[in-house]
Amino acid sequence: MLTAIAALTLATAPVPPAAVAVAFDREGRIETRVVEGAADRDAGRLLTADDPVRIASISKLVVALGVMRLVEAGTLDLDRDVSDYLGWRLRAPSHPDAPVTLAQLLGHRAGLTDNIDYALPLGTDLERVLQNPAAWDIARPPGGDFAYANLNYPVVAAVIEAATGERFDRAMARLVLEPLKLDACFNWTTCGDGAMARAVVLYGADGSVQRDDLKGRLPACPAVPAADGSCDLATYRLGRHGAGFSPQGGLRISANGLARIGVMFLRRGGGFLKPQSLARLEAMAPVHPTSGEGTGGFFCEFGLAMHSNGGPALADPACRDDLFGDGRLRLGHSGDAYGLRSGLWFDLERGQGIAYFVTQVPEGQKGKRSAYSAAEEALVDKARAGHPDASPLASPAGAH
Repeated sequence: MLTAIAALTLATAPVPPAAVAVAFDREGRIETRVVEGAADRDAGRLLTADDPVRIASISKLVVALGVMRLVEAGTLDLDRDVSDYLGWRLRAPSHPDAPVTLAQLLGHRAGLTDNIDYALPLGTDLERVLQNPAAWDIARPPGGDFAYANLNYPVVAAVIEAATGERFDRAMARLVLEPLKLDACFNWTTCGDGAMARAVVLYGADGSVQRDDLKGRLPACPAVPAADGSCDLATYRLGRHGAGFSPQGGLRISANGLARIGVMFLRRGGGFLKPQSLARLEAMAPVHPTSGEGTGGFFCEFGLAMHSNGGPALADPACRDDLFGDGRLRLGHSGDAYGLRSGLWFDLERGQGIAYFVTQVPEGQKGKRSAYSAAEEALVDKARAGHPDASPLASPAGAH
């Protein structure tokens, strides 16, 4: 009955873009501040803070959590040549003597670019792809200047596979999603029927479907099909592809799920990771990207799979990353794909944070006070209205 009423409402009234924002704190309290719009317009299903969405580049931060778990286990070393794990030699063609490390890949300092398509079809061999000089920036050798590139993360995924003997999506479920009790997955493969039934359909600014119109079913092909159109995952070769399950952006997770990750950071690992592992991810360094994503003052400081928002970097007039407009330093990661903008941000000093996403954002939209979109500025303002940052939250974790 509720679905029928919702469907009638959606059919007779303008529907705002799907948007949700939840606040969380060090005590583990999670509180929904904004939730509006439809998760699935055709089904008349309104959005909730528990509905999983393709969260875009926040996925990279979650991948880094898996890497750090393997580092703590002694399986991986952030500063070792990844060729040692892959079993094949990874080198920039113009810098054949410079090793590539996980720290460089996670921090976008490996010299890779997005000048080639990083969504590799099944059957593609990553070693061969990375022999293409177009995949590399001649001016940025491994270990050199920062340049944001999604292509780093299929390489990270391949390293995880080679080191563990597990397919990336399954390794991430074991290393991160299950220990944190997250109903989340990469490209839907390890999610249950309940999560798929709650999938948020991504619509573009024009209202067209962009991703995840699942109708409660697993996608016919959770990866990019092979050149002949086939989708036989049995042919997927561990450590030789890496891109199949979208490590750069394909995590499906809810806003409440993101908040649980934020609580872990505020609790300095909470038994999931050691504080020194988090400190390695959070070690910010100034960056000044001149090409690729994140120009125009969007990225001002970057660590490993994490960047800053506000804080000391704003002393540089070119920095425009103050989404919240209060100058406070927050750490986390942003997301931008298929009309969605997202963020997971936490303030270590105050012990509070926010997780959000908003859909149907026009490509290239900018806000008034920052390099973020106007839709994000409006959403965080709405989430914080009447809620001073220093005030305690009301609901305990799990009581959504």
